[in-house]
Amino acid sequence: MSTPYLEQLLTVLRFPSISTDPSHAGDVQANAEWLAAKLTEIGLGTKIYPTAGHPIVVARNAARPGRPTVLLYGHYDVQPVDPLEQWVSPPFEPRIEGGRIFARGSTDNKGQHMAHLCGITELLSRHGDLPVNLIFLLEGEEEIGSPNLEPFLKRYQSELACDIVAISDTGMVGPGLPTFTYGLRGIACVEVTVHGPVIDLHSGIFGGSVANPNTMLARLVASVHDNEGRILIDGLYDAVRPLQEWERTAWAQLPDGAASTLELTGVPKLFGEPGFTDYERRWARPTAEVNGIGGGYQGKGSKTVIPQSAFAKFSFRLVPDQDPQDILAKVQAHFAKHCPDTVRLDVYMGHSGKPYAMDPNSKFGLAARRALEKTFAKPTALIREGGSIPIVQAFRDVLNAETLLLGLALPDCQAHAPNENFPVENFEAGIVLNQHLLEALASA
Repeated sequence: MSTPYLEQLLTVLRFPSISTDPSHAGDVQANAEWLAAKLTEIGLGTKIYPTAGHPIVVARNAARPGRPTVLLYGHYDVQPVDPLEQWVSPPFEPRIEGGRIFARGSTDNKGQHMAHLCGITELLSRHGDLPVNLIFLLEGEEEIGSPNLEPFLKRYQSELACDIVAISDTGMVGPGLPTFTYGLRGIACVEVTVHGPVIDLHSGIFGGSVANPNTMLARLVASVHDNEGRILIDGLYDAVRPLQEWERTAWAQLPDGAASTLELTGVPKLFGEPGFTDYERRWARPTAEVNGIGGGYQGKGSKTVIPQSAFAKFSFRLVPDQDPQDILAKVQAHFAKHCPDTVRLDVYMGHSGKPYAMDPNSKFGLAARRALEKTFAKPTALIREGGSIPIVQAFRDVLNAETLLLGLALPDCQAHAPNENFPVENFEAGIVLNQHLLEALASA
């Protein structure tokens, strides 16, 4: 069954659709056009919508009264491939080894949304129609925060009205374990630049009299946490929704998260906020991470300078009921408070997105769980996830629709990293899951 579908996935993986890099704008456009042509070929009415950035593809069947309307979402843009030298094979020349497809975008998100596309193809080929009114929306900007999707949803709100949204862009807790993600962390990104002298200075001549931006930046970075990993920004924890007892009980019954994290990361010991398990820290607690840092001479050997400036890039992961704008204001106040007056500080606010949580026991939630269990023949794990999909909250705010997050990625898929991969069996299971899901939602 999967051979022609696997070839379609491999074709899509060859598009270097890196949304953040303007030099790949043509590749992003070409990927969108391929998807639109395929969706038209299988019998769906399809349109490519230009945006201020990359295009959005929307496909649908003929709506019929009495059926629920399901919006399936995916994204066809991918992360940059750096560091390229760490890839075993070229990132846009997909390689299958050990039952896994190695390529950028294989898990995030081409393998997952292509599984849905192929499931739809199967249903249409057998029945000539789908059991639901379907809207299939594929965007090309998720990896840069989906800046044009929410305006698109608002502009076409009536045409995109739906009863439920379904997305496969999350993970499974382990191989063959059906997983329903009912919550996501939000995100707030900040870049801090510390400015010192107007030019790099000789560290021998001026050292001791001029503050070094690298040193001042290091102090600012260190001010964010205490020695045990608690965040020290005033008020950051004020709105955090406590874990419910059923969640702690359910997560405690999952495979050992700490052992898995140690194995996957290779770190000698885990580190984080005291009083919480590995799953609880990653799924239900806010975090502050330094994603990039630099300043001064970076080449080989020594160059004895006091640098002109130094920078750090932060991302804050947020949980219900934290608000990104409130957190960004608190972060800015923290850095202003802790910045010495011997340097000047610039704080740039990056993209942000709200956290999300829904009821896994709603009628559509229960339907999704039935579909997962029918596909994998095992009880469904109910989890939250540490990553962020900002548009999930936008679907709630604009379309008044909840989102079912049915992940097909494994913990070691290496999304956003070199050698990203996706199991062929998960791709095949996703094709089956799509069919069970649409049928279950039709009868919910």
